[in-house]
Amino acid sequence: MDAQTKLEIEAAAFRRLQQHLMQDRPDAQNIDMMNLAGFCRNCLSRWYQEAANERGIQMDKAQAREVFYGMPFDDWKAKHQTEATPDQQAAFKESHG
Repeated sequence: MDAQTKLEIEAAAFRRLQQHLMQDRPDAQNIDMMNLAGFCRNCLSRWYQEAANERGIQMDKAQAREVFYGMPFDDWKAKHQTEATPDQQAAFKESHG
């Protein structure tokens, strides 16, 4: 496989992951993803921001989140995020504390 084809396949896989998290499973809470997998949508948007910045494209956290979420983050939170339960918070503290 040549480098360009590999890059295109990786980009397609990323877009499919983004679609899955944003459209197919908006019910999956970021805190649960962090507790189970160690990353969430916010991590993916941060990685997007870092990749843009490494290429000389200035992008802040809010801009990267809007690109990844397809809307301002506060709108996403209001539409899809629930308040973390004490159990979720405890699991997060245990795994990331």
